[in-house]
Amino acid sequence: MPLIKWDPFEDFLTLDEEISDFFGRSWKLPALRKGRLAKWSPTTDIAETENEFIVKTELPGLTANDVEVILEGDILTIKGKREFSDEIKKENYHRIERRYGSFKRSFTLPSNADLESITAKVKEGLLTVRIVKKEIAKPKVIEVEVEESKTKKIEAKED
Repeated sequence: MPLIKWDPFEDFLTLDEEISDFFGRSWKLPALRKGRLAKWSPTTDIAETENEFIVKTELPGLTANDVEVILEGDILTIKGKREFSDEIKKENYHRIERRYGSFKRSFTLPSNADLESITAKVKEGLLTVRIVKKEIAKPKVIEVEVEESKTKKIEAKED
């Protein structure tokens, strides 16, 4: 099963954002970090029903053209980009809390996911990806027979 690479420094680079979120205030302008756009990751819920898996990702302000859903092996990746509008740069904003830039979320699908039946739809800023479950054969119990040994008994002779 393929694993998603973990970058230990990625979390370290966003430590100031995490601290700001924890204390409820911004230490820096959230939309701009050292001349680049702040990294963001849309929230995702994953649910399971009897017949399918449902992945819902919040993508406010994005359209289907702004998002890609990619399947590589058993890894489902959702990626896209929210542009930092020139209109926002021209306005006299006092606070910018919305996040901009590229995002990428990857999930390993379970072995019973039918990889040929994945659908994705965006409606009102919510991406819904549906993955139908495969029919899995029930385990077959195999009866174990006992076979008797055909060895001769040797009687000991008394002298």
